[in-house]
Amino acid sequence: NDTKVIDHWLDRMLDLFQQPDTGIVGARLVYADGSLQEAGGVVFSDGSGWNYGRNDEADRPQYSFVSETDYVSGACLMLRRTLFESLNGFDSYYSPAYYEDTDLCFRVRAQGLKVMYQPAATVVHFEGVTSGTDESGGTKRYQVINREKFIQRWQAELSHQPESPPPLPEQAQNDLDHNDVNPSDRVRQLRYHRFAKRALIIDAVTPTPDQDSGSVRMFALLKLFGQIGYQTSFMPSNLAWAGVDSVRLQQAGIEVLTAPWVNDVEEWLVEHGRDLNLVLVSRHYILTPLIRLIRHYCPNAQLLFDTVDLHFLREEREAEVNASAAALREAARTRRAELSLIERSDATLVVSGFEARLLNELKPEARVQVVSNVHSLQSAGNAWADRRDVLFVGGFQHPPNRDAAFWLIEEILPQIREHLPEVKLHLIGSKMPDAIRERRAPGLIVHGFVADLEPYLNTCRVSLAPLRYGAGVKGKVNQAMSHGLPVVATTCAAEGMYTRHEHDVLMADTADDFAEQVVRLYQDQALWEKIAANGRDNVEQHFSVAAAERALSELLRELES
Repeated sequence: NDTKVIDHWLDRMLDLFQQPDTGIVGARLVYADGSLQEAGGVVFSDGSGWNYGRNDEADRPQYSFVSETDYVSGACLMLRRTLFESLNGFDSYYSPAYYEDTDLCFRVRAQGLKVMYQPAATVVHFEGVTSGTDESGGTKRYQVINREKFIQRWQAELSHQPESPPPLPEQAQNDLDHNDVNPSDRVRQLRYHRFAKRALIIDAVTPTPDQDSGSVRMFALLKLFGQIGYQTSFMPSNLAWAGVDSVRLQQAGIEVLTAPWVNDVEEWLVEHGRDLNLVLVSRHYILTPLIRLIRHYCPNAQLLFDTVDLHFLREEREAEVNASAAALREAARTRRAELSLIERSDATLVVSGFEARLLNELKPEARVQVVSNVHSLQSAGNAWADRRDVLFVGGFQHPPNRDAAFWLIEEILPQIREHLPEVKLHLIGSKMPDAIRERRAPGLIVHGFVADLEPYLNTCRVSLAPLRYGAGVKGKVNQAMSHGLPVVATTCAAEGMYTRHEHDVLMADTADDFAEQVVRLYQDQALWEKIAANGRDNVEQHFSVAAAERALSELLRELES
């Protein structure tokens, strides 16, 4: 009788029950004027608590990501009916009102389940409409009475909760339904009390995991830091809000730092840098202007340089393919920049063993760790007999993919079709330039960006990776293997993938040889089935979430020792 729901509130709360350990979900409660009433709650060791963010602006980053919390108010609280009934509902011990919702959250947590806050579900709460706000009389007086009951029941559990901070000036008390504005610098640590550490991750832009493999890896890393004990914040260097892509991070439990809430990286580091235990920055051109600021304002943080791939290696190879002296000079500048950052960072991440060995030769004193692409095994898709055509997938903002597409269309596809005239090449990828999008050739089907690749990965017979230069590990190869789609790749494309020719991939480096291997794999069912099965094994062993977590945890243990 004292709430007003906002569109999609129910669907977004239900979303969190896809996680089997979710016990209760609460919404973002706002006042009629749009200011925040509650973004979950913190319960202190004395039984008092804070509604996190009360009276602040509701859209601030610290209130906008999914998070575990101590309790959520009964103004909007969702749990499974079976669980509610097994606990006999709200306990009449707290009749007529107050603390029954907090008690229920604690009883659900005692079942090994989590109480979650969902910021994407917004509910207007007209606080005090039912029972008023005067604790000295009426139903509202039970807020004080029931607090003592709550303390008696949960004394053991409360001993593990944070201590109540000193009261703010002129603050009467901090209890579960009555507290004044809490400055974020006083409450931030309390909200994150389940996390022993805090991490800040900076990349060029917000990850788009439906468009490129680098984003798939970054998204996986962001989630992994949370799983191994870091409250994780992400900041794109352009500070731009990226709509659905930013929301995707928030729904994964990651704080997203963008304008208008963050307008200057240095200002944010001045305010919060001392709280950080780890800073990871991707790409040399992002870290170069920031490294001095990070070292100055984040004195307690380990600095990780995530190369993504060694840019100088890719640029050197491109210069060689194009026989460009100017490009070779630019690659030399990149080499100096990356090696300098490696020297000044506490550790460096690379995506392949090849790159790790190269850096060990160039900078033997540096701590280098392989944290490669991250993929989960998918459905194996259709059998050989129920598949047809060949597939190329790549983000076309990446120069090696543009070069590969032209080489494939102009030199390789015609030779494939000499032997397999019915075969079509499906060319798929984001940010496709007009020169490729408008290209016409026999057997060529240009799709551009495709939101859902599953139909192609599950029905095409061979995936192609004809990269003539590049560095790092190629997501297109991982992705195809994870779906049981065999790959024909150049040596460059298969580099760092732990692959073997004729075992889990076929390799070729000239147009003639590449086309020959495609035709061979396309026609040989036994070979196709062997490569498909071994490719899936390769992904599970080297590129799974578990493999990335092992590598990252090992590095962090070394840094802490």
